[in-house]
Amino acid sequence: MMKWAVVLCSMLALSECFISVPLIKGKSARDALEEKGLWEKYRKMYPYNPMVKFTQSYAVGYESMTNDADLAYYGVISIGTPPQSFQVIFDTGSSNLWVPSVYCSSAACTNHVRFNPQQSSTFQATNQPLSIQYGTGSMTGFLGYDTVTVSGIQVPHQIFGLSQTEAPFMAHMKADGILGLAYPQLAASNAQPVFDNMVQQGLVQDYFSVYLSSNSQTGSEVIFGGYNPNHYTGSLVWIPLSSETYWQITVDSVTINGQVVACSGGCQAIVDTGTSLISGPTSDINNINSWVGATVNNGDAVVNCNNIASMPTLTFNINGNAFTLPASAYTRQSYYYGCRTGFSGSSSSLWILGDVFIRQYYTVFNRANNSVGLAKAV
Repeated sequence: MMKWAVVLCSMLALSECFISVPLIKGKSARDALEEKGLWEKYRKMYPYNPMVKFTQSYAVGYESMTNDADLAYYGVISIGTPPQSFQVIFDTGSSNLWVPSVYCSSAACTNHVRFNPQQSSTFQATNQPLSIQYGTGSMTGFLGYDTVTVSGIQVPHQIFGLSQTEAPFMAHMKADGILGLAYPQLAASNAQPVFDNMVQQGLVQDYFSVYLSSNSQTGSEVIFGGYNPNHYTGSLVWIPLSSETYWQITVDSVTINGQVVACSGGCQAIVDTGTSLISGPTSDINNINSWVGATVNNGDAVVNCNNIASMPTLTFNINGNAFTLPASAYTRQSYYYGCRTGFSGSSSSLWILGDVFIRQYYTVFNRANNSVGLAKAV
């Protein structure tokens, strides 16, 4: 039946040829740790450094990532014949697919699903090692080939990583692994990304879209080769990429009530589904937090939950267009820790527009003309 689905797909108009992957908005690592009273301990052991994955060495087999305690969106893929299923983060800030393996005995592997290559008739091993560096730990393993199935569509001979060790922090994350959706130039060991394989085999068009629901646990989705107008209002605004490695764009300024509060004179930003917050230079983030009335307390920018309705709107001015974020979008509430802003400072001049931004703006990642399409999400 699947063979016929692919054949029919090639016969239909190209705009109708797409794969939709539902995303689950699950409990984040921070939520799980807060419930157990372990968050303060872990935040000190594993400090959040959102920029680590964007300052990587380009050596073969090396890819930098970060420990992000607030990631909450996961989708299911399967690997092998017969298929073994995994929950993965669809990450536009990296390019490799990897999952835990039976050869890994780290705590982060033993409480996640592990791939067993001996149970797959289509698995092919390689001698290539893989090392993924985290902000405060690492994942090591090796590369192999197998059939990867995404929403019923099979991608044969897909290279992916099998972990042998993982950092302790990963034990508290819901996802088993990561599926990278950035450009192939970033892929460790020159491993062909899943999306590139899909496009080259004619399974989908060369763009994909992401919708992240704000409240509901269901409804979020990634669509390969299409986008869903039911998830946004108005027209898509196309922003050209300033670099074709990550999904990087130029932001003209960040304003509140017409006043420039950050990114004065322009800045570079990466649209990243694999980062939960909005990150920018510490001085700019401190200024934004001051403007919105936040008080930095123990690493968090805390606000009074009762003040959210009266807090100002933040505007990202991009390519002549204004993309606004109301306070309800840039704040988050925790049962244990009250309300705080979704901004994170770093020592880099680079900005990351993570899930806080993408929840507000339906995003189309277009490899055909190297651009990002944004429209107000509904």
